[in-house]
Amino acid sequence: MTEAKWTVSVGILFSTTGPYGTIGRELRDGALLGIEVANRIAEQKGHELRLAPLVIDLGGSLDAYRVSVETLLAGGTRHIIGCYTSSSRKEIIPSIEKFDGLLWYPSHYEGFESSPNVIYGGAAPNQHVVPLANWVMPRYGAKVYCLGSNYIWAWENSRIMRLLAEGQHGRVMRERFLPVGDLDMESAIEEIAELAPDFIFNTLIGDSSYAFYRAYHALGQRDERFAAVTRPIASCTLSEPELKAIGDEAAVGHIASSVYFNSVDRPENADFVQIFKERFGAARVTSADAEATYLLAHLLAESLRVAGTEHLEPVKQALYGCRLAAPQGAVRIDPDNNHAWLTPRIGIAAEDAQFRTAWEAGEPTRPDPYLTQLPRPASGGGVRTPLIYLCAS
Repeated sequence: MTEAKWTVSVGILFSTTGPYGTIGRELRDGALLGIEVANRIAEQKGHELRLAPLVIDLGGSLDAYRVSVETLLAGGTRHIIGCYTSSSRKEIIPSIEKFDGLLWYPSHYEGFESSPNVIYGGAAPNQHVVPLANWVMPRYGAKVYCLGSNYIWAWENSRIMRLLAEGQHGRVMRERFLPVGDLDMESAIEEIAELAPDFIFNTLIGDSSYAFYRAYHALGQRDERFAAVTRPIASCTLSEPELKAIGDEAAVGHIASSVYFNSVDRPENADFVQIFKERFGAARVTSADAEATYLLAHLLAESLRVAGTEHLEPVKQALYGCRLAAPQGAVRIDPDNNHAWLTPRIGIAAEDAQFRTAWEAGEPTRPDPYLTQLPRPASGGGVRTPLIYLCAS
């Protein structure tokens, strides 16, 4: 066995308990598996580098994120794989920037941000919400009901969806935001039943989202107009472990936009699914969240090895030259904005916590976090042009 002569500590910061603990555990487990595999590869190749994870459960507390990050940075940890919500990311970025750390952020998010101290490994809005709108609206209509958790992820994505709906001669009929963790869906369901939108754009997270799917299914049982096949729920966050949490009866038929599904037919994904189950149990299913932290751990390990140092600028320059054959497909980080090139997909929830892929991009899509390709309103109150640039059939 080759003895490691260079050990790099890596903070692993997720809320594995609390209202979105299901996803937090997926993110943590993907990161841990990625680090374990990267260390085994390094040992086999005789490399000196080893990654040492420092795992912290934040329990959904924003204050805990800031305190934990500053403690890690003060102790010499420069690299952190962490955060699910945009609230937690924005809470720690000032500390990350002030104390010269690098956040490897795995989550799909609302965009409109680019920090030199953040590597954005999840989907930008042109890689999830735009493909979702472009696929759903021609099939179901462009009258949308937006329901989300009351923080920046839902606010910004609802704003984007409003622009996309107007571009398709539709509109957002109503927006409603609930506290994170809220399980009372009665008012939202009554409003949806009254308005009868073409589809519901769901930006709820965690337990709130699961409660909504079950409540919407109950509405469909009472009123066939609200069956998933007729008026689906469309989401950019729904994942396989959440399908399990919701239950097949309430989840089947609804739509998700993601860059990864457990069912992706690639040899790299078959290997990922196998080692994930071997490590965490045969009953577990992989998800976009676990895949994102898994690939970020590999990109971090390779960038450190090439750079030969933990210092940020050499690591980032090494990272920009990395090309990863990930479970989802080819992945690389764009040096212009620190976001990832990823392959958008649309999936329909099937039985047994799986998605059937209904559409996928033919190749990785360049990240556009500021939606520079989003058409601006025409002068004189003209109608916006529909976004179709991702709609290859």
